Amino acid sequence: MAMAESDGERVDIGVLDGLVGYHLRRAMGAFSVDYARAVAGTPMRQGLFGVMSVIAANPGISQGIVGKALGIQRANMVALITELGELGLVDREPSATDRRAFNLTLTDKGMTMLKDTLARIRDHEERMLAALSPAARQSLTATLRAIAAVEE
Repeated sequence: MAMAESDGERVDIGVLDGLVGYHLRRAMGAFSVDYARAVAGTPMRQGLFGVMSVIAANPGISQGIVGKALGIQRANMVALITELGELGLVDREPSATDRRAFNLTLTDKGMTMLKDTLARIRDHEERMLAALSPAARQSLTATLRAIAAVEE
């Protein structure tokens, strides 16, 4: 019998305990709350951090390719890049080969923000995964990658 706490009472969660999706949703909720605490006072939502990470790893990359790599729709990418530009974190240069496209690079301010945010995220992940061994963390990451790959 699987039990959960609710207002100090133990409640049988029934079949939910055997459903991976239920546990993924609960884990994601806990991760999201702690992530928000970790980056409080900064504009770094998870989507912005993801976009900046890909740009940092691929200077000059096009907006469209960043979106495809992260599974972000075109309209949403436009809004994210506009926001990053307004924050002074990303530079957009017209593409030499496609006048409709922009090549993206992080500004110095963007690199500093990325490094600061990454340090916060590493502390956040250490807190959230403290009960897992390094091998269990690697296994969890591999398992989540495999689940995500089913969608592609």
